[in-house]
Amino acid sequence: MHVLSFGRRIFLTVNYTVLVLLACSCLLPFINVLATSLSSSPAVNAGEVSLWPVDFSLASYRYIVSNPAFVGSFGITLERVALGTAVNMLLTIMLAYPLSKDNRSFRLRTVYVWVFVFTILFHGGLIPWYMTIKMTHLLDTIWALILPGAVPVFNVILLLNFFRSLPKELEESSFIDGAGHWTTMWKIYVPISMPAIATILLFTMVGHWNSWFDGLILMNSPKHYPLSSYLQTVIIQMDYSQLKQEDIDLLAVISNRTTKAAQIIVGALPILIVYPFLQRYFVKGIVLGSVKE
Repeated sequence: MHVLSFGRRIFLTVNYTVLVLLACSCLLPFINVLATSLSSSPAVNAGEVSLWPVDFSLASYRYIVSNPAFVGSFGITLERVALGTAVNMLLTIMLAYPLSKDNRSFRLRTVYVWVFVFTILFHGGLIPWYMTIKMTHLLDTIWALILPGAVPVFNVILLLNFFRSLPKELEESSFIDGAGHWTTMWKIYVPISMPAIATILLFTMVGHWNSWFDGLILMNSPKHYPLSSYLQTVIIQMDYSQLKQEDIDLLAVISNRTTKAAQIIVGALPILIVYPFLQRYFVKGIVLGSVKE
């Protein structure tokens, strides 16, 4: 039986204490928002809600479910996340693989890398960006939210560096067996890079889910707003011009704080559901042990 030294026990105690405090600092605000969304309006306005609902009420959630504008924006966001994530991940992988090669295998690699880095450092501006999308007739369509950011350069650089860290023997053995670059990329590099790909996948999904500014700028009709743009307009800016009279009457009964809290919970729920399925890829890389000495 291994006996821990006194210094080791002190280190583990301090380490676990800090981690628990950090976890609580992230979890407790979310619990407070959840409790607020499930509490009655008088209790919230009186400041009686902390970590447990007071005078349990589902009025805010009933408003969300019965609101066609919210349900429609939720569906648009799901469509955006599905299409946008697929396009982003496909282009990220197809760009990162060739750019991960050295200059002997890809002569103009450095030139292309600097071209992509240039787009991170310099931007054409909001007006040229908008005019380009308008001239390509993408305004007020789902593709206006996807195609302008189809190539996430930062994610390409992350995956590029991960590909470069993989053992060269994997690629060489694949070429010896007669595989080409397409087969090597999809059958060798992608499967053993799942930790990096899963991380980038989560970043991409969260980015599309939380993006609101492009929806406000590129959508001419509020009925085409994604969820985050809808929340920004109705909940943050308190613009009720697009609401029906019965919705305004309901908002007069329920608390503005409970409505905001309910919207936040519903908006964060899909990402919270997806995250556990990607968590295992963050813990251990499956590339370990793929090359034997």
